[in-house]
Amino acid sequence: MSRLWNFSAGPAALPQAVLERAQRELLDWQGCGASVMELSHRGKLFMSLAQQAEADLRELLAIPDDYAVLFLQGGATQHFAQIPMNLAGEGDSADYIVTGHWGEKAASEAAPYVQVNIAGSSKAQHYRGLPPRESWQLDPRAAYVHYTPNETIHGVEFHDIPQVGEVPLVADMSSDILSAPIDVSRFGLIYAGAQKNIGPSGLVVLIIRRDLLQRAGRPMARIFRYAEHAANDSMLNTPNTWGWYLAGLTFQWLKEQGGLAAMRERNRAKAELLYRTIDGSDGYYRNPVEPAARSRMNVPFTLHDSALDADFLKESEAAGLLALKGHKAVGGMRASIYNAVPLEAVQALAGFMGDFAKRHG
Repeated sequence: MSRLWNFSAGPAALPQAVLERAQRELLDWQGCGASVMELSHRGKLFMSLAQQAEADLRELLAIPDDYAVLFLQGGATQHFAQIPMNLAGEGDSADYIVTGHWGEKAASEAAPYVQVNIAGSSKAQHYRGLPPRESWQLDPRAAYVHYTPNETIHGVEFHDIPQVGEVPLVADMSSDILSAPIDVSRFGLIYAGAQKNIGPSGLVVLIIRRDLLQRAGRPMARIFRYAEHAANDSMLNTPNTWGWYLAGLTFQWLKEQGGLAAMRERNRAKAELLYRTIDGSDGYYRNPVEPAARSRMNVPFTLHDSALDADFLKESEAAGLLALKGHKAVGGMRASIYNAVPLEAVQALAGFMGDFAKRHG
């Protein structure tokens, strides 16, 4: 069976070249006679893989030396709680800018460990845009400022890095990391679940300024302390070796594609095509997000008549277009067009949308 175009929001499409290489190496990795999943994470072979993966990620993102790179577990959701545990002490507060479901969840999960201040929110506008910067109520004494640069469900994205003064900026980049170059030095901490632009689910990449590792935080088990993971090269406990391996292959693939500057242009072209298709449909399709805040990674849209939704999903899948159903919180459709989704996939989707509108108009 041939592969189809996959628009899943996560776990999401992986580069075909990465999957093919993993397939070739599955039974015998590096000529050692065993799968990478069957080797000790403390052996020389895997340690070399881990070091290369970190080096490639540092090169892709131009990560400064004063930042540690950690390969962890738990998904981004675990780190909603783990971040305040590490960065905030007893009685501290933290500012949260909430622009969608995941920002809401991050604030909720942090609440048992830090006094959460919703410093800015677009909830009253049903998360169809970004809260105006002048409305933010930031506290210069906050332990950190947290935001979600790209909201996968609502399709809302920050297209610049907010200025927050001297307070460390923390970003959940699960759905937009590696989609374009960023200035890592503007952040105190970046974290990302792997299953959208990095690799399979079960792995979290975390980039943290080293001085923040020295914060006392609160009493906790060693396994939750980022400083312990940094001191042990992300091998305080047995890591997700398969996820780490595939992430490393993805980093190499990104370098082969021309790096993040090239990915930025590809992602821009894909998003522009899809939004042009929606906006040019004379209202047959609609995207509810303010144009200035539209996501390059996740494009939600509705049909002019929701009674057609079931037909659209059935026919799109028959046409080889997978996972277009929108999140239950907003309904409609959603196309996630991460790095591994090629322009050809978006062209196929745009063509289908035009054809569907003609047949069901």
